[in-house]
Amino acid sequence: MVSTTRVASLPEPVWVPVPIPPQVPAQEGLVDVGSAKLWYWDTGGPGHPVILLHAGTQSAAGWAYQQPVLAKAGYRVIAYSRRGYYRSEAGDSDNPGIGSDDLHCLIQHLKLNKVHLVSAAQGGFFAIDYTLAYPDKVRSLSVISSYMGITDADYIEVNARLRPPFFAALPHDFQELSPSYRAGNPEGHAAWLALEHQAIPGKRITPKRPQPLTWARLESIKHPAMLMTGDSDLYTPPSLLRMQAQHMPHAEVHIVPEAGHSPYWEQPTIFNEILLAFLAKQK
Repeated sequence: MVSTTRVASLPEPVWVPVPIPPQVPAQEGLVDVGSAKLWYWDTGGPGHPVILLHAGTQSAAGWAYQQPVLAKAGYRVIAYSRRGYYRSEAGDSDNPGIGSDDLHCLIQHLKLNKVHLVSAAQGGFFAIDYTLAYPDKVRSLSVISSYMGITDADYIEVNARLRPPFFAALPHDFQELSPSYRAGNPEGHAAWLALEHQAIPGKRITPKRPQPLTWARLESIKHPAMLMTGDSDLYTPPSLLRMQAQHMPHAEVHIVPEAGHSPYWEQPTIFNEILLAFLAKQK
């Protein structure tokens, strides 16, 4: 069932910005993944680990709205920057590694048992790959606003209709932030842009995926799962999310109002409520 989280009435003024909350203390470190060292932060503690996997335009620094909320709810919160992203080494661009293996190196380095994976956009590619490659290590899987890179012909055709060739040349904030957010929250817009500019200091590195993702492989995932997008997401609009959900019928599905490709940033209060409720069910 698709759940659309709705607001009873529009706030006055046009937008009521949500201030970035103070962060809880977190230990920072580097994990050696073989040909590069990746930066991570970890709030520690005895709670179930939640690993946050960032979007292609962000880094481990982009989860400021989630870090203290999850930690105060009792979770051990961890995020890392992929190769070439903020504070992580790029390594050899001709050998970008395998994203799921890099994540496994982090999980082994921190001596974690089972983890909740919470992934945004491109981060969803690697969270899904990890769940397929290391199913015994995953407690739950949340995929936020990710078109997943599924290779079946029907999906490729739909995505070609959604995003014409010129779309790739548009500014990232236009691609990813909803019109409501850009119009109504200039301070938040500026903060998002600052994090985006910080995220990729050099050449963008994209780790490999061990196998193409198909509908059949997606259907094989039986872990507790949640799919979410914003109702204004140009990458993963609600219609595309429903298409994904048909192949994960056991997954919770949520559509966040007045949000684009970054609902965790644009509508953090709603996003955090949905995420905490989902995670609580897995205890």
